[in-house]
Amino acid sequence: MTESTIITGQFVRISQTPASIGERLVALVIDYILIGLFVFSTVTLFSSFRLYSDLTLIIFLVTVYLPVLFYSFLCEMFNHGQSIGKKIMNIRVVKADGSTPGISAYLLRWLLFPIDGPFTGGLGLLVVLLTKNSQRMGDLAAGTMVIKEKNYRNIHVSLDEFDYLTPNYRPTYPQAADLSLEQASVITRTLESDRKDRTRHIAQLAGKVQKLLSVTPREDSQEKFLQMILRDYQYYALEE
Repeated sequence: MTESTIITGQFVRISQTPASIGERLVALVIDYILIGLFVFSTVTLFSSFRLYSDLTLIIFLVTVYLPVLFYSFLCEMFNHGQSIGKKIMNIRVVKADGSTPGISAYLLRWLLFPIDGPFTGGLGLLVVLLTKNSQRMGDLAAGTMVIKEKNYRNIHVSLDEFDYLTPNYRPTYPQAADLSLEQASVITRTLESDRKDRTRHIAQLAGKVQKLLSVTPREDSQEKFLQMILRDYQYYALEE
């Protein structure tokens, strides 16, 4: 399965791998098996009690029919895009931009599932095969996709690193805008270095940056100071 590169609403480029048809089908089978076991055990339990017919119908409706009917919607909404089957298969529903779907997206996926499957003889499987991000019709309508779990973690780590792109971000060091691309690259390479004398290089570079930009660090460490300088530089670079 090839990776899908997307641009988020925060203009961050990330890559994610859509779940395969096989993984999605196995997850669905697991869910159906669990639903079957739940229905069988519940009906067996009810049959051991002698209840009035109207009361039996109400109890069956509340404890069996409604949970089964809304199973996928409730699981995905309250378990961050995962039913039990999806969790076992390590796949998850996300928005196409990598963010977490809202209630309306989960609801739309649930409402369109009969069209993807039972009512059309599995037309959704064909749509999954033909779409770039392996989306069924419910996904296309809701703007969602199903991805591998490891990509979900990587996406949100990536988004956390780009909080300077949010509309309410205010630079700590406006002077960072005066840095050149080469100077910003030096800071990046120094911070990413794994050399034994990394701490000394960071200290030396932090001192040079302070003198160059005529700023006084507000952070409690030189490394954090350089990280903030680089973050503010990137903020201004995107404004140009």
